[in-house]
Amino acid sequence: MIEVREITAAHKADINIPNEPFALFGRMEVSRADGKWGHSEVLFAEEDVSEMCFPDENYDFEAMQENTVFLGAYDGEKCVGLAILQKAFFKYMYLYDLKVSGSCRGQGVGRALMAKAGEVCKARGYRGIYTQGQDNNLGACRFYLKAGFRIGGLDTEVYKGTKQEGKADILFYWDV
Repeated sequence: MIEVREITAAHKADINIPNEPFALFGRMEVSRADGKWGHSEVLFAEEDVSEMCFPDENYDFEAMQENTVFLGAYDGEKCVGLAILQKAFFKYMYLYDLKVSGSCRGQGVGRALMAKAGEVCKARGYRGIYTQGQDNNLGACRFYLKAGFRIGGLDTEVYKGTKQEGKADILFYWDV
């Protein structure tokens, strides 16, 4: 059974669980009309499906702990999921990172992390959580929408001049 709890200094190594590959099987296209955000999905042809893996972050617990809450999803004593929340200057905490070990994906670990993240936000007086997802990471975008987030913006400039040029970030908001 998965238990989600705040990661303290005693388990600080758990904030550096490795990133694992995820499938790139489609793209979310975002639109705005009459003051409302909408979206559609474009699925890639089978031969265009690929994998991506973010580089490992090497987070520094001591340097981050003042403005950050680390949540771990544990299967026994093994950390199989991580949510990192950061304080923000407005009424939404920032979900800086969310990851689940490949062998545990699709088993509710991400939802359990988000439920605990919602409790953390409420306890600290925040209205909710915001985060961003790359438009070509359709699995993550679907997860956020299914978890109750709504689209609140689109950043088409963030990757210009980088190896990821052509991608966009979708901003997601969740009221807890």
